[in-house]
Order: sequence, then C-alpha cells, then structure tokens
Amino acid sequence: MESPTALVSLIVGLPLLGFLINGLLGLSSNSYRDKKGLIGTLANFAVFIPFLISLYLFINFNGGGGAITAKLYTWLEVGNFTAEIAYRIDELSLIMMLVVTGVGSLIHLYSIGYMSHDPGYWKFFAFLNLFIFAMLNLVMADNLLLLFLGWEGVGLCSYLLIGFWYTDMLKSDAAKKAFLYNRVGDFAFLIAIFMVFDAVGSLNFDVILSNLDAFSGNALFWVAFLMFIGATGKSAQIPLFVWLPDAMAGPTSVSALIHAATMVTSGIYLITRLSPMYVMSPEIMMIIAVIGALTAIVAATIAITQNDIKGVLAYSTVSQLGFMFLALGAGAYTAALFHVITHAFFKACLFLGSGSVIHTMQHVEHKLHDKGKHVPFDPQDIRFMGGLRKYMPSTYKTFIIATIAIAGIPPLAGFFSKDEILMHTFNMGFGEFAGAMYFILWGVATITAFLTAFYMFRLTLTTFHGKFRLPDMVEGAEEAESYLHESPSTMTIPLWSLAGLSIVGGFIGIPNFISKTFGGEGAVNWIGSYMSPVAADIPLTLSIPAEWGLMIFATAVAVAGVYVSYRMYGDGQQEASDAAISKRFGEVYQVWKEKYNLDEVYEGVIVDPTVRFSDRVLAVFDIKIIDGFVNAVGGVVRLAGSLLRYIQTGITTSYAFYLILGVILVLTMLLF
Repeated sequence: MESPTALVSLIVGLPLLGFLINGLLGLSSNSYRDKKGLIGTLANFAVFIPFLISLYLFINFNGGGGAITAKLYTWLEVGNFTAEIAYRIDELSLIMMLVVTGVGSLIHLYSIGYMSHDPGYWKFFAFLNLFIFAMLNLVMADNLLLLFLGWEGVGLCSYLLIGFWYTDMLKSDAAKKAFLYNRVGDFAFLIAIFMVFDAVGSLNFDVILSNLDAFSGNALFWVAFLMFIGATGKSAQIPLFVWLPDAMAGPTSVSALIHAATMVTSGIYLITRLSPMYVMSPEIMMIIAVIGALTAIVAATIAITQNDIKGVLAYSTVSQLGFMFLALGAGAYTAALFHVITHAFFKACLFLGSGSVIHTMQHVEHKLHDKGKHVPFDPQDIRFMGGLRKYMPSTYKTFIIATIAIAGIPPLAGFFSKDEILMHTFNMGFGEFAGAMYFILWGVATITAFLTAFYMFRLTLTTFHGKFRLPDMVEGAEEAESYLHESPSTMTIPLWSLAGLSIVGGFIGIPNFISKTFGGEGAVNWIGSYMSPVAADIPLTLSIPAEWGLMIFATAVAVAGVYVSYRMYGDGQQEASDAAISKRFGEVYQVWKEKYNLDEVYEGVIVDPTVRFSDRVLAVFDIKIIDGFVNAVGGVVRLAGSLLRYIQTGITTSYAFYLILGVILVLTMLLF
C-alpha cells in the first residue's frame, strides 16, 4: 500500500471539521441551532466516513510490509529535536481506528434520538466530534508527543461531555472530579515522556522500541511505572478509578462512547503499543497484574449493591478494565486488545440500552407531571422498574444478548476474550517470576467472572422481568404503565447492530487450542495472527487438554453465576434478595454498598489536609509575603510620587530656573 496521506488526513480532519462547523455556526447563529436534522447528519457523517476509510485501509493493509507512516507536516523543530504531525498505520492502530469510528458512528446515530429534545443539541454533537478527533490522534500517533496531545484532548472532551448539563452542580462536580483525577496520571505520564527523550533522544515509537537497550534497568522500570500510573488515570484503575462511576452524570451516549468503548481503553492501548518495553520488566508486569485483579474484584463487589442502572454498568466497566490490565500483566497483550474490542461491543450496547430505559422512564415522569401528578422517583433506579420487556422488546432483547456476552457464556463475544485472559494468567503461574502469585490472581479473576455474571443478570432481571413496580411503590403513579414505550428507531438500530457484534465478535479471536483442535495444526486465531507483529505476547505453554479444561471450568463458573442470579432475581424479588445477601455478608456487604468509602478516604487523607495547608500556610504566605512585597513596591512608588509632586508647581519661572540649572550642569560636564 502506498503512503495513504490523503486518506489519513480525511480520517483525522473530518471529525475536526464537524466540530468546527457545528460549534462555530451553533455559537453564532440561533437559526442554525434549530436545524437539528442538519446538525445530526453532519456530525454522523464526520465519523461514519472515517470509519469507511479506516475499513478500506484495514482491508488493503499488508502487514508483512511493516507500518506505514503518513507525515502531514513538521510540528516542532528545536535543535536536534523534531516532532512531526505524523500518523502510524499498522495492525494495532487500524484495529483501534475501527473501534473508535465504528462504535462512535453507532453512538452518534443513537444520540440523534436520545438528545433530540435538548437545547444544547448542536453543542453536544460538536463535543462528540471533537472527542473522536482527539481519540484518533491518540491511537494513530507515530510519536509520544502527538499521542499525548490526543491523550489530553480526550481528557478535555470528557470534562466537557460529563459536565454537559453543567447547571446541575452534581454533574458539574463529576466533570471536575474526572478532570482532576486524570491530571494526576497525566503528570506521571509527562515525566515518563521526558525520561524517554533523555534516554533515547527521540519520541518516535520506532526509535524508542529499537533502542530499549539505551535505558538502564532502573530507568526502564521507572519509565514503565510512570506510564502505568498515567494509564491508571485514563483507564480507571486503583487508586484513580473513583472518577469513572461519577462520570455517569453525563448523557448516556457519552457514557457509552467515552467510558465503555474508547477513552478508558487508552491505557491498554499505550501499554500494548510499548509492550516490548514492558516485557523487559517482569516486576512492572506483576504490579500491573495485581492492580488489574484488585480493581476487577473491588468494582465487581460494589456493582452487586448498586441500584442505579448506569451505576451498575459503570462499576462493571471498571471491573472489565481490571481484566484487561490483568491480561497486560500476564503478557497477554493480544488478549487484552481482544477484550477491548468485545467489551466495546457489549458494553456500548448495555449503556445505550440503559439509556433507552432511562429515556422511557423519564417519559413516564414527564407524562405524570403533565397530568398534575408530581411523582417523586429516580428514573435510573432499577427498584422502580420491572416488567419492561413487554413494552420495550428491542431494548430487552439486545440488553439480554449483551448481558450474556459480558457474562462469558459461549459462543458470544465475551466468552472468548475473557477465557483468553484467564488462560494466560494461569499460564504465567508456571513462569519463573512470582509464578505462585499468578495462580492467586487467576483465582481472583475467576471469582470476579462469577460476580460479573451474577450482578449483570441481577440488573437485567430486575429491570425487565417481573411486574412494573413503580405504581406499587409511589403514590399517584397508578397509570404510569400506560406511558411505557419502545425507543425510536434511531436508538434501536444501534442497539441491534451492537448486539449482533456481541454475538459474532468473539469469532475474530477464537483461541488457538480451539482452532487447532477443529482446524488442524495450521489454524490460528485471527486476531492473534494479525496482532503478532506489534504485540510482545508471552506464549502459552499449557497443553491442549489443560486449555480445554480451563475453558470448561470458566464456562461453568459463568453459568453458575447466571443460575444463582436467576434463582434470586428471576421473579422480580429484588428487595428480598438484596436483603438476604446483606444478611449473609453483614458488615462486608455494607462496605461494598458504601463503595469501600474510598471517596471519604481520599477526602480525609488528601483533600482536607490540602485545604487546611492552603488556608494556614499558603494563604498566609500569599498575604504576608507575596502581597506584602507587592504592597511595598507600590508604597515606594507612591512615596516617590508624593515627594516629586512638589516640583510640579505650575509656576513658569520655576520651570525656567530648573531649565537653566540643567543647561549649566550639562555644560559643566562637557567642559570639565
């Protein structure tokens, strides 16, 4: 393939153009804001056309020829340092481009219906396009500096979109929280970039990966560790994950785009891109695996207790991201990316499905309000739902498909990627470095897989099965059931598309042992073969029977989670079942329900001491020293002015005297 500079320019440029047109025209023209059909169409095509171009590049890409670089122009040139606006086309970037633009297109289409009544319609689509532009820069960049530009860009867009309804202080606070937590990780990432440049003298990926021997062992560890801290911020891992559940305050399509399919996978992409560096540091890989496993199980236990439909999905996202980091720490970079892809399908479907449910519940709330019945209930609380499958058949069917997929039930997509992660983790147990620890992590991940199936079916059964509970729980809502309805086709078409991908998406990465068993020795899984040039995977050493045994056991665990959940929640008995779990686990359940009090811990350990230090030390220093110095300078100037003003008498003879005196002084200096 020849250098596709023109095509790459379109992929990156069209979302930026969509942002500029909708943003500038919407800002300057009230009449343009009312043209919602034009705004939505323009924004959708600004993402769909890049998807088609990415698909064309993907089909015509020859992996054997190596990566293709499309250089647009020189960005910075300082001494020996040059930074290019250059984009890299290889296996990893092409897969991420397809995910970003493909899932992004479906979410843009969904947003036409979901945001149709919002007065900020034009601004919303402008921000969505800007986010796609930033995310494409992140995954296509040929150097760390351009990647960091995209990295910061998606952080800015997440702030704008999470706080889109900024007049609500809770939503505004959630946006600020996301922004600040991401800055912590970004600062560590920035230090790592400086260290890379100091060691290698370049930020180009090819130069970095071909000169890894330029790093001392200690420097390599710290670069990898600092980049991992950056990844924990963007990809919501312990200790920086608490921003993501609060980020559900934004519109649901934002949750699907940013917090299910794209931005939160940035950390996984970064570590996969630099996987040859991470393989050289087994200590860092162990740290990544431990953090990933802990994040997965902590978030899963919290998800069991949540009643907000988006809250459950938010903690589910954190948990699944933990699975991906566990895969990275187990040297299974291809499996981690595979789970990124399948997770994008079923989690985006689940988030959009939850948005469909919320859309209907809000319709019920508005209808009751129009009838003069001010019925207080939370349209996102699953305790007020139930029986919705009768009124929302498309939403229900797609939601249950995605639920089965995330639960890891074969042959849907989540089964294949989750099984690969568990298998590689178990395989690392036979390695030379901390092998026993990987067996423990495999056990933690297996328990998390059970919890995933359990809480996801708890959510689905409580929302869609049993009877509609709102009329029984809230006085004045007797006729609420008559207002339930299915969402418009602009919302259900993306749901069915994502549900279909959740069914077939796993077949792109059928595990090696399955393909070898049924396809012969020459058969390999497609994604593993495709990704091999850019992912430094640690190979499996397990026998085929052992791999089959692990797969069967993982499936049995998932089925057990579904069975237990169905027995407890199948008939809509959520309140009694939650009470039974609470009674069985006692104080531990309360810890889960209170989200391990992590926000309170951060408030007490970091926020409050910082505020007190600012009030008692920094404020005093500012007032006494900084302000004192500034006031002193002002006082000297004022004093000098007050003295010199006596010279300005306004008497002409005085000025003539000073003039003559000056002439005499100058002549004296010239003569002597």
